[in-house]
Amino acid sequence: MRELSAKIGAIAPSATIEISNEARKMQARGIDVISLSIGEPDFDTPLHISDACVDAIRRGETHYAPSNGIPELTRAIADKLNFENEVPCKPEDIIVTAGAKDAIYEAMEAILNPGDEALILDPSWVSYEPCVQIAGGRPVHHPLDTRTFQVNDSILEKVSGKTRLIVVNSPSNPTGAVLDRASLGLIADMCSDYDLFAVSDEIYEKLLYKGVHTSLASIGDMAGRTVTINGFSKTYAMTGWRLGYAAAPPAIVRQMSIVQQHTISHPTTFAMWGGVAALKGDQTCVGAMKEEFRRRRDYLKSELEEMGFSMAPADGAFYAYIRVLEDDMDLARTWLVDSHVAVTPGTAFNNPGWERLSYATSMDNLTRAVQRIRDSGRK
Repeated sequence: MRELSAKIGAIAPSATIEISNEARKMQARGIDVISLSIGEPDFDTPLHISDACVDAIRRGETHYAPSNGIPELTRAIADKLNFENEVPCKPEDIIVTAGAKDAIYEAMEAILNPGDEALILDPSWVSYEPCVQIAGGRPVHHPLDTRTFQVNDSILEKVSGKTRLIVVNSPSNPTGAVLDRASLGLIADMCSDYDLFAVSDEIYEKLLYKGVHTSLASIGDMAGRTVTINGFSKTYAMTGWRLGYAAAPPAIVRQMSIVQQHTISHPTTFAMWGGVAALKGDQTCVGAMKEEFRRRRDYLKSELEEMGFSMAPADGAFYAYIRVLEDDMDLARTWLVDSHVAVTPGTAFNNPGWERLSYATSMDNLTRAVQRIRDSGRK
């Protein structure tokens, strides 16, 4: 057989998915593995959203749709961004995608030329770097201060003549930290001064336990240079629906649309009607899920700190990010094999010496996992 793509062969598989798959294999062998490794809400999709999808199927919404999304959904997204996020946009500035990850990939393809550099703030979600690489760009990593997880002037040292964009994620996966207004303002000033684009991943915006979410595109002139990424997976427990979206300047949306037309065509038609119901329907479910996540966070934070772990500010998302004394890869492997608790090592997020524990699981699972970690005596 002839050689396959060296570009794809050089990209590591997703560590979070690999660990989750290994945990599932162990569970299939009858091993009681408690998985704290993947970012998936353990709630059912709210019934009014599922009903809207089923209704759409029954009335025949099972055919091709406009590539950028059905008008009802692009309009609902634009309304949401204008009203809630203070991001000025019109329905034609929206593209609906097969999950937020797909929107990130399309944005990278739309913006980057071969050799362009993309700044990534570490610790960073596992798929940012591969999306940059697949688009032909070069990832340039900048470590955040591991006390505050905020941005400071040192980031300016990473800007070069090849820098094209910066990737921003707040609330953060993996840390749960939230960028404050000063950090976002510094990023906005940098983008304006150096004529950079920003890809702002705001998928966890509704899971914020302190303060008010600020969209990067709402600051200064950033609406004209920001791709705002969001979706339905985390807020509405719709991970398997694969429904996300991006809001961006018209030129970027046109480029992303070309990528979409030649890859997925458009997201699943009837799933988009579920998205309309999610945005326009009763939001009580969102608050209820957030309060349960808060309860779990408070429990896990208390238990981990009692065991002597230091933890990143868990002001958003559903992750406890803890510093460990041992090799994080070895410790994660030990906890999985010996203690039957699956976590994700910080190395996966370009940040060795840490572990990410997802509390998107039941309190019963959390209490049992905490006891197993305590009994392991490893940290």
